[in-house]
Amino acid sequence: MKKIILACLLLSTSVAFSQPVLKTPAPSPLQTVTQAFGLGEVKVEYSRPSIKGRVVFGELVPFGKIWRTGANQATKVTIGDDIKVNGTALAAGTYALYTMPGATEWEIMFYKDLTLGGNVADYNAANEALRFKVKSAATNDKTESFTIAFNDVTGTNCNLDLMWDKTKVSIPLMADIDGKIVKNIETIMNGDKRPYFASASYYFENGKDMNKALEWATKAVADNPDAYWMSHLKAKIQHKMNDTKGALATAQMSMDKAKAEKDDHYASLNEKLIEQIKKGTK
Repeated sequence: MKKIILACLLLSTSVAFSQPVLKTPAPSPLQTVTQAFGLGEVKVEYSRPSIKGRVVFGELVPFGKIWRTGANQATKVTIGDDIKVNGTALAAGTYALYTMPGATEWEIMFYKDLTLGGNVADYNAANEALRFKVKSAATNDKTESFTIAFNDVTGTNCNLDLMWDKTKVSIPLMADIDGKIVKNIETIMNGDKRPYFASASYYFENGKDMNKALEWATKAVADNPDAYWMSHLKAKIQHKMNDTKGALATAQMSMDKAKAEKDDHYASLNEKLIEQIKKGTK
């Protein structure tokens, strides 16, 4: 009898451990979005609740109350390089993103304690790295699942948008990197390998010293005479410096080389540039 009981126990244990695990979709699935920005990147990790026929802001998410800005654990924002958020400096690091929604205005908080999660009852303002207010906007289209996205991205600016139902909140980010890049250029230009084209491009696009930009572009073209994209940049710099004769000659050379390589895009760019030079327009 003991042997029979033992066999039954072993069999039931074996059956229990062999039961398949039922996997179902998470009601608020996790999403990670990463954006290259400035000299680093910004990453957001958050869970996405859905409306499911409910009234979101003012009921499901009360006005004037701290919200984890998503579901499950608090939303995390990892900043790879120092940036400015809504005009205020924020050091590189990982922060929890908490918000306090309002009817027309939200408070945004970057929080240093990553262990708080959704336990907002223990929220401590002393752990805030940054707090500010932004206006919310009504949208025409409904966003069913809570969405965080990077929009209007340029080299130094972008918006971190929070969207749910018919509400959108934009958090402006700015990469204050100009000083770092100029310093890096100055340092690199004292070395053996000098990125003439990249440096000239940055100076031209950002309105820096055009004399230096022209010097570097000229050296880039001398080192790579068949690189018509480099001579195109040089022509644009010459045009900006009001060297009409030089700009026309360089743009023509760039266009001829582009056509020889069957690069219609650069051929067209040079044609337009030559028209601008002849008209005296920038």
